[in-house]
Amino acid sequence: MDDKVLSCVNCGSHSCKERDDRFPNFCPTVEFDDERVGVIVDALKTDETLKNIALTSAEVEGQFYGKLSRVEETIEYIKRGGYKNIGIATCIGLINETRTLMKIFDRYGVNSYAVCCKVGGVDKSDIGVPDEHKLNRGKEHETMCNPILQAKVLEERQTDFNIIMGLCVGHDSLFSMHSKAPVTTLVVKDRVLAHNPVAALYTSDTIYSRFK
Repeated sequence: MDDKVLSCVNCGSHSCKERDDRFPNFCPTVEFDDERVGVIVDALKTDETLKNIALTSAEVEGQFYGKLSRVEETIEYIKRGGYKNIGIATCIGLINETRTLMKIFDRYGVNSYAVCCKVGGVDKSDIGVPDEHKLNRGKEHETMCNPILQAKVLEERQTDFNIIMGLCVGHDSLFSMHSKAPVTTLVVKDRVLAHNPVAALYTSDTIYSRFK
């Protein structure tokens, strides 16, 4: 990216938060005039799906910010949003964590169904992945992750809200692109940092100084 292009990280006022009209000239709030912003606001007020997501999100944020864990917030969101059938697209490597999550859901009366990333059992070679890019280097069958099929399975189960549990970078994109139901992410995969990728940012001046 051109280093002359400024974005929100270059802003020192964050005037959008309080709307005090001290916007820098590169602020997207200035770029997107009231008319174009108004189209979005109108959609959030008139489209029932968008309206439910926006209002429920604000309600959970306003009442529980800094008070509940992400798992608890997700349960509150599901209940307040009126969702009845929850789909979980899980990495096979987090299947135990998904089992625990579903047990917690059961205790709270949340109906859920999980499908793992290896569903379909398709070999990576079938989509052109070369042996050198496989974990087993082509010595035997290696099933590819199949997030599109995960989305299709959950669509068949008529889920109305889907959760991503640790899908790989890119696989999560494919799932979100093909999910018919709204999607949230509960776990972001990071095997090196115990699924806590922000730790690399917090330690970018120390053990992860290689980023510089």
